[in-house]
Amino acid sequence: MFPIDSDGFLFLKMIIKQVKTSETWQVRHEVMWPDQPFEFVQLEEDNSGLHFGVFIDEKLVSIVSCFISDNEMQFRKLAVLPEYQGRGIASELLNYIFELARKKELRRIWCNARTNKKSFYEKLGMKDTFQIFSKAGQEFTIMEICM
Repeated sequence: MFPIDSDGFLFLKMIIKQVKTSETWQVRHEVMWPDQPFEFVQLEEDNSGLHFGVFIDEKLVSIVSCFISDNEMQFRKLAVLPEYQGRGIASELLNYIFELARKKELRRIWCNARTNKKSFYEKLGMKDTFQIFSKAGQEFTIMEICM
């Protein structure tokens, strides 16, 4: 699947690249936790992570943060601006970090997925561990894929 714009045209200038931690915060806040204070989306461990963004026509439209430990990668805070959702951008970004994990010979990738988004992750080959928890009124489940 290739990302498309709202008129059904392929994005020709989509670039995925590593970004600074601080570049992720605005998208995280706007998409994931708009009703929380801005500081809510700033993670204590952000400085130890790898952060990636999708740029379309030089505009940052999607982000994800990756944390590698013990031969595993946890990705967190996957977000796509509302006007760009449903166009395959998050799938492209996750495929990018999955390939990064393969190159680093990691054995497992996992995330805390909102339960209402579980089917999205399943389409990418991730499995539900059925480890469910709640945070700030949202229900999450741990999803994983073994490499």
